[in-house]
Formats: sequence, C-alpha cells, structure tokens
Amino acid sequence: MGPQSAKSYPGQQLVKPAAPTAQRAKQEIDYGRRDVAGYIFGAFQPASGAAFTQPYDRRTSANWVDFLGAVDVWIDPTVERIYAVVDNLSTHCAVDVLLFSLLHPRWEFVFQPTYAAYLNLIEPWWKALKSLALKGRRFETWAEIAQAVERATAYWNEHKHPFLWGRRRRHRQPQRLGIAALPEISLI
Repeated sequence: MGPQSAKSYPGQQLVKPAAPTAQRAKQEIDYGRRDVAGYIFGAFQPASGAAFTQPYDRRTSANWVDFLGAVDVWIDPTVERIYAVVDNLSTHCAVDVLLFSLLHPRWEFVFQPTYAAYLNLIEPWWKALKSLALKGRRFETWAEIAQAVERATAYWNEHKHPFLWGRRRRHRQPQRLGIAALPEISLI
C-alpha cells in the first residue's frame, strides 16, 4: 500500500453550509506536505483472515526481501507450501527475490497477469485496512501513519474471520423459498 503521505484523509463528516440554501458539501483544503511518503507491505491469509503489515520508507527489492523473511517467520513452520500472489512490479522479480526463493523452497511466487489488478485478492483487504487506519484522520508524520496501520492490523487480527470476496452479504438478494417454476413447453 503506498505511497502514503502525511496529510488529511477525508472521512464521513461533511461541513454543513451556514445558509439554509442547499450547497455542495465542502472539505477543508489540505495543501501541506508535512512528511515524506512511505510504503506499507502486507501479507494476508484469506482462509483464516490473519494479516501482517510492516512499514518501509522505500519500495526496493532489499525491503521486499526483508519483508518476505518477516512473513516467513510469521507463517506457521508446519505449513509446507506458501503461495505468494504478487503483481509484476520489478522489485517482485529482482535477483534478490530469486535468491530468496532458492533459499526458501516452500515459497512459490504466482504472478498475476498484466492489467488484471482485479485478480489481486489483497486489494479489497487493503481497502478495509485503509478505512480502519486512515479514514477521517489527519497525520503530521509518516511515523503516525505507520502506527495507525499497526493498530488497525492488530484490531483486524483480534476480530479476524475467513475473508470472503465479492459483494457484501447485506447487498445480496434474499433467496425465496417456494415451488420451482416448471419449464414452459411449446407444442408444435
């Protein structure tokens, strides 16, 4: 997730106009660049709902390999195979990553097709995590953002559940019970 910079992230609250006439809702403009941007690397296990995040100041292959090592420690050692679904970013297929995969035989990297970001199953989870950590808050430094993401990840892990992709259940049409419709038969 990134780059995330220290700024205001809009939330649900709207500024109400002073006049009784209907006007557009407005948000205070935030021109300030308070701190440099950074990146949050994340791993997610959809079957259990467990998540792991770690902040980095830059998106380099060295940081990526460091993160993979941290994920290797985080995942249970009894797991025989780890499938890492990644996009085609150049740091994901650098020489250091190839050496990492040689040293860690239980890892297998699966690259999603180009221009198919909707296949990256971690993206809906990133949206939920951003909402928990950043929405409606103002940050002055990158350290505040990293701490907010760390707290949001801890909250997520305390309330983890298997993650289901697709539309939320409350938006699905209820199934009606009853007699099945008979097919229409046309006689010649």
